[in-house]
Amino acid sequence: MKKISTLLIAVALALAACKGPASEAPAFPISDAGKTIEVAAGNEFKIVIESNPSTGYHWDLIGELDENILQFVSTEYRADEPVLPGSGGREAWTFQAVAPGEATIVLGYYPPSNDTVEPAQTVTFTIVVK
Repeated sequence: MKKISTLLIAVALALAACKGPASEAPAFPISDAGKTIEVAAGNEFKIVIESNPSTGYHWDLIGELDENILQFVSTEYRADEPVLPGSGGREAWTFQAVAPGEATIVLGYYPPSNDTVEPAQTVTFTIVVK
């Protein structure tokens, strides 16, 4: 009986080691704008862009996503170190690839304003979900 318990523990440890650490969603930098990005259906991916919300500028989606193919999940900002007033950082926009197809993500970098204004910069990503 003791040998069976030892064998079961060894098998469980071996299986746990095979699993490995949870993988991070792939991240695509702003330099990939204009390129076609391929992702697998069911997976999440990130678009990482430089940002400086302390200046009042902010990134936002332009237009609608084809939610049959892609869905917005979240956005997260991380300031560069050392964190100083006026210094920037990076935003990671996370999306879920829902089903095979092609979709476009357009992000605009908007200046501070209480009025409707055009973005100071736009970036376009073409996403092919397989």
